[in-house]
Amino acid sequence: MKTKLKNISDVKVELTISLGTEELKAAEQVALTKLAKEVKIEGFRKGKAPLELVAAQVDQTILGQETLENALSKAVAEAFLKEDIKAIDRPEVDVKKFIPGTELEFTATTEIMPKVELGDYKNLKVKKDTVEVSKEEVSETIDRILKNFAEKKKVDRKSKDGDEVIIDFLGKKDGAAFDGGKAEKFPLELGSKSFIPGFEEGLIGKKAGDEISLDLEFPKDYHAKDLAGAKVVFEVKIHEVRENALPEINEEFLSKLGEFKTKEEFEKQIEEDLKIQKQAESDEKFKDKLVKKLAEVSKVPVPEILLEDQKQSIELDMQQNLMYSGLSLEDYLERIGKTREEWLEKDVKEAAEMRVKSGLALAELSKVEKVESSLEELDTRIAQLKEQYGNSKEIAKQLSSDDVRRNLANQILTEKTIDLLVKFNS
Repeated sequence: MKTKLKNISDVKVELTISLGTEELKAAEQVALTKLAKEVKIEGFRKGKAPLELVAAQVDQTILGQETLENALSKAVAEAFLKEDIKAIDRPEVDVKKFIPGTELEFTATTEIMPKVELGDYKNLKVKKDTVEVSKEEVSETIDRILKNFAEKKKVDRKSKDGDEVIIDFLGKKDGAAFDGGKAEKFPLELGSKSFIPGFEEGLIGKKAGDEISLDLEFPKDYHAKDLAGAKVVFEVKIHEVRENALPEINEEFLSKLGEFKTKEEFEKQIEEDLKIQKQAESDEKFKDKLVKKLAEVSKVPVPEILLEDQKQSIELDMQQNLMYSGLSLEDYLERIGKTREEWLEKDVKEAAEMRVKSGLALAELSKVEKVESSLEELDTRIAQLKEQYGNSKEIAKQLSSDDVRRNLANQILTEKTIDLLVKFNS
């Protein structure tokens, strides 16, 4: 076997492979052994006849095709090993010359793992956000906690922002009721923005017994296409107005929350909790910045197949996120006025490219710095996940699969590499 390697780009190679009589004869023997199982020759059981007899009986076109496929498969594997080619895609094979039993010449073109040249990863000059907690943030958090313990009390007055109203409503478009536009004794918190613009605002300043007609318009990007941008009328009747009676921060209330004796202790704990939360968010943001910076200062060629994989991954994530909002990708593309191809090229490609570069740069860094994940670390992670999911038998079964274990090991390796990057740049 003769080989000739040609670098088409940083991420693609073309290997020309030539085989002679000896290699083709061996490939033919493999083909005959396979075909012998299907050929019936008098005096012999299937698969037991001498290969010379099988060769005389089989269709020569089929034999030639089987021989070619065997020769190509074996030659590609051996040639890639010989040339140390790390293919990341199935090679594209193009037969240039084939004379059965005498000569075979073909090319195998494939994308490869690129050579990554890391930048100065110990001096990335990324700033970490300062963590501060304001009095306003503490106050807002306490207000949210108080609301969770609030009692809703019926009041005989006009409604105001923050009140809850119990209503009947009926929505009509062009004089006819539309699906999803009707409810009775529905509790609505004014100011929650859970209805279309103008609905909640139209109920402020009203009281129990009032009947109101609201002329409104659905947002142009509303998820239901038949209502998007439509002018409608809502007929609303208010049954009750309720106010949220917030509890006092006294000894009785504090005893429900924990070991707090004073309001000051409670506020201090809220401040500390917010600081811990913000610090965690700041740490994650710092890690993201470092990884992005690493990719930017390094030379990382991007294989097309890895780019396409990430584009598909981002598209799938987008579809799932839109689904939770009752939208499809087609709805979203219609809103932004782009075709799927335009969206992928203009909006998704850059993010996908950064994902690939970041992943390859981190992989190279783990090699350079000899970062490894141990079996003990993997077992610990799996045990944590099992406990997290209540030792579910189904989850345990999934966690025992080779693919999941391999992915978790890679995840641990990536985390440790990023932690090392943080250590270098802190």
